[in-house]
Amino acid sequence: MSLHREIESILPELIRWRHYLHEHPETAFQEIKTSKFIAEKLRSFGMNVEVGIAETGVVGTLQRGSNTDRKVGLRADMDGLDLVEENEFAYKSKHEGKMHACGHDGHTTMLLGAASLLSKSDSFSGTVQFIFQPAEENEGGAKRMIEEGLFDRFPVDSIFGMHNCPLLPLGHFGTREGPMMAAFDVFEILITGRGGHAARPHSSKDPVLASAHTITQLQSIVSRNIDPMEASVISVTEIHGGTTFNVIPNEVRLRGTTRHFSHQVQDLIEARMNEILRGISVAYGVQTELKYHRRYPAVVNSINETRQAILAAKMVADDSHVDINLPPHMGSEDFSFMLKEKPGNYIKLGTGTTQSGGMLHQTRYDFNDAVLSTGVAYWYSLVNSLLPRGSIKDD
Repeated sequence: MSLHREIESILPELIRWRHYLHEHPETAFQEIKTSKFIAEKLRSFGMNVEVGIAETGVVGTLQRGSNTDRKVGLRADMDGLDLVEENEFAYKSKHEGKMHACGHDGHTTMLLGAASLLSKSDSFSGTVQFIFQPAEENEGGAKRMIEEGLFDRFPVDSIFGMHNCPLLPLGHFGTREGPMMAAFDVFEILITGRGGHAARPHSSKDPVLASAHTITQLQSIVSRNIDPMEASVISVTEIHGGTTFNVIPNEVRLRGTTRHFSHQVQDLIEARMNEILRGISVAYGVQTELKYHRRYPAVVNSINETRQAILAAKMVADDSHVDINLPPHMGSEDFSFMLKEKPGNYIKLGTGTTQSGGMLHQTRYDFNDAVLSTGVAYWYSLVNSLLPRGSIKDD
């Protein structure tokens, strides 16, 4: 039976799995039902399965042939988001205030589908580690899995990830060598002055005025301190201060995020923020405090593994449907932690217009089931490309 026919034969089941996962979204490190569902499926495929890695992470191990030296890791994220779903279809979220708004239900299903087919196949020789990761959204589940010995317990030569992309046409792939997604940091600035009556501003040290100038000055870092050829972003996204219209408050708190692709730019941004705040303190007679947290590193694809991923994608889609120079963007992904440990690739799979018309992280988003077959075929083809039979050791 051809791969296409094999996938089509299990597609109704894949859709049922995906809809079940969509109905039962669970957020960071709370993916208990999701983890149990995945483990049960992997065991039913005859795999060795380990659970409880980073609380709810699951790894299924599949070995074929005699070549135990070659090992590859395939990763899918499985957590949802804290959003109230506004879709009205039958399989909408049953967990109030939580939903699969980023398509991780689809990612999990596609990797499970590939695991199902590969478990019945003897077309490859080597070991495949199917890694189902919790807490991709903001909490760094990949880092936690690595800290708990992921690659020591389940060794791999290379690691691969995939994410759906509504901005790419249905069934199209996109990736690139080198930096693909930005590093993600967060910051909090506390500006403390001396409050007072709004009618007597001269008797206070106004933290609101100081915060306004701080926000303006922070924008000068990207425009005047960083090479225009180096992509970077500084966004202040929260301002908290004051309780009423006629009182100057004692303090104002600012929060935000920075994005960048290199350590040099990251270091420069943090250093300049501190320098600007020292100047604000002197200029406005206030105290300033910066808390800067480095969260996710940049997603950087290795050259050889990216070429292997492109080859696998072209086995599934027409050459014209595989963009090998997808522009990098300022979103972030904690798969970057895995790519810091092992060479690998992160690829986007186009879902085109979603079933409900929503975009990622929106309350009407829904993963497009029409692309499940393509994702399964990609994983299957990638494994057969990376772990081919026919070596002397396989004979």
